[in-house]
Amino acid sequence: MDMKNVVALKFLLVLALIVSTTSCKKSSSSKNSSRATGWQINSREGGFQYNTDFKEQETSPGLVFIEGGTFTKGRVQDDVMHDWNNSPNQQHVQSFYMDETEVTNAMYMEYLDWIKRVYPPSEENFRAIYHGALPDTLVWRNRLGFNEVMTDNYLRHPGYGEYPVVGVSWIQAVEFANWRSDRVNEYNLEKAGYLKRDAKVTDVDAEQTFSTDTYINAPSLTYGGNEEITRPDGRGRRNLRVDADGNETGVYATVETGIISPKYRLPTETEWEYAALGLSEIRAYNLYRGRKKYPWDGQYTRNGSRKYRGDQLANFKQGKGDYGGIAGWSDDGADITNAVKSYEPNDYGLYDMAGNVAEWVADVYRPIVDDEFNDFNYYRGNVYTKNALDEDGTVKIVTVDDIVYDTISNGKVVARNLPGEILQVPVDENETYLRTNFDKSNEINFRDGDKRSSRYYESFNDDEENEDSEASQTRKMYNSPKHSISRDSLGNIIREYDKTNDRSSLINDEVRVYKGGSWKDREYWLDPAQRRYFPQDMATDYIGFRCAMSRVGSKSKSKNKKKN
Repeated sequence: MDMKNVVALKFLLVLALIVSTTSCKKSSSSKNSSRATGWQINSREGGFQYNTDFKEQETSPGLVFIEGGTFTKGRVQDDVMHDWNNSPNQQHVQSFYMDETEVTNAMYMEYLDWIKRVYPPSEENFRAIYHGALPDTLVWRNRLGFNEVMTDNYLRHPGYGEYPVVGVSWIQAVEFANWRSDRVNEYNLEKAGYLKRDAKVTDVDAEQTFSTDTYINAPSLTYGGNEEITRPDGRGRRNLRVDADGNETGVYATVETGIISPKYRLPTETEWEYAALGLSEIRAYNLYRGRKKYPWDGQYTRNGSRKYRGDQLANFKQGKGDYGGIAGWSDDGADITNAVKSYEPNDYGLYDMAGNVAEWVADVYRPIVDDEFNDFNYYRGNVYTKNALDEDGTVKIVTVDDIVYDTISNGKVVARNLPGEILQVPVDENETYLRTNFDKSNEINFRDGDKRSSRYYESFNDDEENEDSEASQTRKMYNSPKHSISRDSLGNIIREYDKTNDRSSLINDEVRVYKGGSWKDREYWLDPAQRRYFPQDMATDYIGFRCAMSRVGSKSKSKNKKKN
């Protein structure tokens, strides 16, 4: 072999070694190879299972994406009501999702149909569950008005199917969001092959129901422990593996699979206001600082474009005795509510963030916002709970016999929990000991009239045995009436009205914020920064709601792609 061939052969050997080394390095940095230990993830032999192919959170049904950011929360326009309950303050909101429309009658009727099928009201044990979920259709009645057509038809008639549901209390709205979360995750798991196909329709009853929390914490107990539903043949399950002993792993979906989505919930007041303003395309400095008056651009409620000039941009009361304008001219197209998507959306793609119906938000109402303590995802209303455990350390699942019913202020009975859910109990000192971020289960009144938030700390009376004592009342910031309602052994309602003369407020821990003007409100209330409150267990003909969902992962959909 001549010298040229020797040199060429050496070059090829070196090149092959470089390629081999590079290949090994590329393999060791594979997405299925741990950067912590070098071990293989998602191997067929079992071990750590993780969705390394996850791109981003999938948008759940009915929602649109709202990219978070900084904005000025609180009204900076005129205060004709002299409430002074929303001083401007700068807040930052994480990205989230929100329903593009208010929850409609058709959507709520689907909820009622599911409850009626799973918990038949014909059975005495379940009657209160269905009746407790029913909207109050009597909210339409007026002593000097003829509104029986809405009382009899608004909820159920298909002519109103795409109109926003009303007569729903804050408590009922929260329960709808919980139900919706379970149904969406149930569908996602079925689609991925983790649940028996169509079991959610054909096999579900009061003893066999699906709960997202139960599936995450004790999947084998879901559907009452029916493995025919929770362990189908496995087709489509991406994480199903068999270990060296022949045992299946990845039988149940976990949070690590990315299949189970965050829960639907009511938006916080801060999220709702941020989303209503629609600041996504606004670049003008004065608007960014909080000078935007409506969900649309401009300072007026009428359309300024040439094609639709003069048309109203929302459904609201235009004046005394004027709920829509003169027929055929200057009309907003509605006298009561209107079908969703009847008006143009804001820059986020959200419809009716002003007018149509006002909307419940999650927060407990207070006339001040404590932005000095927190300016990130502000929310007042946290009540922290944890899963109840049985003696063997497993989670305690609510059964038919464990359902707890509450009698609310209007005498209506509502179910606090449902079969298949995990029983919740308040957090205790095992979770709060030496923590600096929270110190008790119920944090609604944090820095709000307690000792730590009072300038007169020394004059506080520690004797709380008699809440109605003079000393106790002087230290309470919100001295609201305390009516009592209960039922006797025969089911009769016992009402005890608070007849004391020293009550000075209607604000307490059971009143919630609602936002946005309605068909029954004047233009003033269309400002997204306006805020009002209403008892959480009562309903009206002008308050509805929409759901939100937290976003996990990147803040922006456009910025989560890896750059090459």
